[in-house]
Amino acid sequence: MDRNSILGLVMIGAILIIFTLWNSPNKKQMAESQRKADSVAFLQLKENEAKLAESRAKTLAPAYKNTGDSLKSAKEKQTEIKNNFGAFSETVEGKNEFYTIENELVKITISSKGGRPYSAELKKYKTYDQQPLVLFNGDSTVFGMNFFSQNRIISTNNLYFQPQGSENKITVNESDTAKTLAMRLNAGKGQYIEYVYKLKPKSYMVDLNINLVKMDSIISQNSTTIDLNWKVVVPCLEKVKTTENGYTSVYYKFNQDEVDKFEISAKENVEKSQNLRNRIKWVAYKQQFFSSVLIAGNFFENATIKSTNILDSTRYLKTFDSEIGLPYNRNANQSVALSFYFGPNHYQTLKKYKLDMEELVSLGSWIIKWINRFLIIPVFNFLNIYIASYGLIIFLLTIFIKLILFPLTYRSYVSMAKMRVLKPQIDEINAKIPADKAMERQQEVMKLYKKVGVNPLGGCLPLLLQMPILIAMFRFFPTSIELRQQGFLWATDLSSYDSIFSWTTYIPLVTPYFGNHISMFNLLMTGTTIITIRMNNQATASSQQFPGMQFMTYLMPVMFMFILNNFSSGLTYYYFLANVITIIQNEVFKRSINEEKLLLQLNENKKKPVKKSKFQEKLEEAAKKRGYQSKR
Repeated sequence: MDRNSILGLVMIGAILIIFTLWNSPNKKQMAESQRKADSVAFLQLKENEAKLAESRAKTLAPAYKNTGDSLKSAKEKQTEIKNNFGAFSETVEGKNEFYTIENELVKITISSKGGRPYSAELKKYKTYDQQPLVLFNGDSTVFGMNFFSQNRIISTNNLYFQPQGSENKITVNESDTAKTLAMRLNAGKGQYIEYVYKLKPKSYMVDLNINLVKMDSIISQNSTTIDLNWKVVVPCLEKVKTTENGYTSVYYKFNQDEVDKFEISAKENVEKSQNLRNRIKWVAYKQQFFSSVLIAGNFFENATIKSTNILDSTRYLKTFDSEIGLPYNRNANQSVALSFYFGPNHYQTLKKYKLDMEELVSLGSWIIKWINRFLIIPVFNFLNIYIASYGLIIFLLTIFIKLILFPLTYRSYVSMAKMRVLKPQIDEINAKIPADKAMERQQEVMKLYKKVGVNPLGGCLPLLLQMPILIAMFRFFPTSIELRQQGFLWATDLSSYDSIFSWTTYIPLVTPYFGNHISMFNLLMTGTTIITIRMNNQATASSQQFPGMQFMTYLMPVMFMFILNNFSSGLTYYYFLANVITIIQNEVFKRSINEEKLLLQLNENKKKPVKKSKFQEKLEEAAKKRGYQSKR
């Protein structure tokens, strides 16, 4: 591409940017537009909730006669409710009251309507804008059993439970063993459904026992399972919705089997569902740093999971809806043991429950996961015991990893030094053989490498062996809750990007991929990466033979700069430190390796007979045996 073409492309790009800036809405207009979008999304959400409630309880509102404006008489109304709800007719109407049970870590609000968890607040954490961190809240939450009773469909989520106690607020202190909150749905004649919530001190786990007392004559005799509907509208808790949405999905564990997940693309505005026909141990509504998990005491028979993106709102991410099959034995008295986990995606916290819930922490797969589990996390936790600054912890973690990789790094540099001192001889080969005979050139170069005992891949293989650790850190930092809202230097939150400059104007090709901000650690990472690439290119002869490849090596850090600008600043800070240490190591290696002596050693290797590899010797020996047998 000539200079005029490049100048033309630059001018076209400048015109597009100026045109976009001129026609883009200002900050006030964008805020007003976003406010309207949030309002529309909120109204749509409420409309969907109303439709759901109407479909499950058609007679909750007072009915009117079709002929005339007068209300139905109280007797007619009671008769209609009795016909629709049977034994549960006394629980159709009531006053929605709220009860709380809490300890040092979590506060659960229980609604008398449905007897369900109405909200779950984590008391040790805040949202990105320093508001109380609530995993779910409001009437959008659904938690109730659906079953047939005398040819009627009963949904407990719409019926009113009665508390079995006088306290509206139950606090579990450190000195308590546990406290309970019982909510009862009466069906008359000593028959009832009871939810008993139990909370221990210093625990994110809330036990729930569903007691079915004398319900065998009410619930259909043909039922072997009871459907449990659990629906949550997931709120946005972090600064970057797109990043948080990428980590938000439904996880589930098959009974006595592995953990799997069900997710849809963050850009799809559709509802997707999946039927799980095998037994399930737990279902989790997982976000980037927090999760709501429903756990079976024994197992769930099956489940149908639905997930829907909420694209037109900054307040919500997705809607999760699960229909879960509870085992039902048709006994007179039966108890179904469940548990809720409302808490952080902290690896050690989840692991202590021994339910494989630590899989909710996205650590990668295969070797990447093992590196994180058995190397990165133990070292990080050890440093966290003695050091309060997470910036310093990352610095020491980087040094530790570099020390482990030191032998590989040294071997890589020595290999590149050998190729560098051989460059004059390679230039002689290139001068003797014309450029149009590239294959012959390459063969002669490889002969030279073989004579002097140099492996041309010796500088690449150690770098490739380091890649799993680099990828492991890429998975570790964005999901490490320890870094959440922890500041260092100019970064206010190491789990999110560090912005030194931002703007509100939408710029094509920039805003969708780079964002409307500049991350300083990202720039430092990119600059030091380019420096290390330049040092490596100067240290090898191959960069002169393949200038196109050299251009690609410089293009890659620029591409990663666009990708990582919205990522965790803790990650880009780690990559920056790793680059700085690599630069220092290369300078130390350069001063410690005598290239003249190295060249003399390589030239001496030419005089020695080329040693055959064991594999080559075995091949030749096998060929001789075949030849001897054929003569016989």
